[in-house]
Amino acid sequence: MDLSEKRRKLEEIAGRVAKCTRCNLYKQATNPVPGDGNPEAEIVFIGEGPGYYEDQQGLPFVGAAGKLLDKLLQLTELERKEVFIGNVVKHRPPGNRDPLPEEIEACQPFLDEQIKLINPKVIVTLGRFSMDKFLPGEKISQIHGQARYVDFAGKRYIVMPMYHPAAALRNVRIMEEIKRDFQKIPMFLKEEVELTEEDGNKDEEEQLSLIN
Repeated sequence: MDLSEKRRKLEEIAGRVAKCTRCNLYKQATNPVPGDGNPEAEIVFIGEGPGYYEDQQGLPFVGAAGKLLDKLLQLTELERKEVFIGNVVKHRPPGNRDPLPEEIEACQPFLDEQIKLINPKVIVTLGRFSMDKFLPGEKISQIHGQARYVDFAGKRYIVMPMYHPAAALRNVRIMEEIKRDFQKIPMFLKEEVELTEEDGNKDEEEQLSLIN
């Protein structure tokens, strides 16, 4: 699938998000926030849900946490235009509350389609709600910055859980940890550390130790 076709399909998903009434979040939202970025991104970042500024602009991560995300991206030698950024829910939860399980479930098909279409090398989850999608039952304080294999939609992805940038803005310790975690990202995108099924002579735990 070429770039123009991928872009068209992402726009189609965005159009469906704009008309979605599968949960009640749309009722109080100003704009849908389907996600934004490079249709051929090697890395996809997934947060939890739009905040006030995202709701106003219809774009993900454009408030204070988004400004921090832009600075963190500088540590990866990537620009925002090179990655794709989305959330587990596509409309703002009232008062920036946590998304509810039924809201996450309602939005799941959109995010799943985006991931399958973009087909990134690496998925970075920002916060516990997106982490739970791929690594349910884990604690972000214990596994942040650690790469994991995850089988998703018939393919094996490298998933790297991280704290949400908003948490880093509130906590100096988390700020230092998220900076260190972001500095690891480039190594996952380099061919010499790309994980493949050809590493079958090593068990999975040993393979992961090569990139942790």
